[in-house]
Amino acid sequence: MSTEPENLDDLDRRILNTLQVDASHTNAELAELVHVSQPTCLRRVKQLSASGVIERQVAIVSPDKVGARLTAIVEITLDVQAADRMAEFEGAVAEEGAVLQCYRVAPGPDFVLVVQVADMPAYHALAHRLFTTHKNVRNVKAYFSTFRSKFETRIVV
Repeated sequence: MSTEPENLDDLDRRILNTLQVDASHTNAELAELVHVSQPTCLRRVKQLSASGVIERQVAIVSPDKVGARLTAIVEITLDVQAADRMAEFEGAVAEEGAVLQCYRVAPGPDFVLVVQVADMPAYHALAHRLFTTHKNVRNVKAYFSTFRSKFETRIVV
């Protein structure tokens, strides 16, 4: 994984900004929206995907419509912060479907998680599986969303 930003030109940026708003466009629609030929558009999208700029294309699901009504932002502090112990915790988190995002952070707690579950009993079950039974978890601090005023996946490029 490269840490240097890709060298994106104006066309790449137009394609990325358009796809981030709606990735369901056909190549013909996308080409028209960004004002290039269809073969050029297809080639650029393939290059952006091959280089890892486009990681994947997904559908964004409404949590309320599928019964995942509770969002929690969870701070986790471990007892031991050795690299292998951090990786061990990340592995456990990666297997948990209710954890949407996991960040190593500094300073402060070791991790911040974004969790989406049906309700408080579902959160308690997750907390038991992931935090209580994990011997290296020292502290858990959870914040529960009462209202989501903004949710965006788009990165302005």
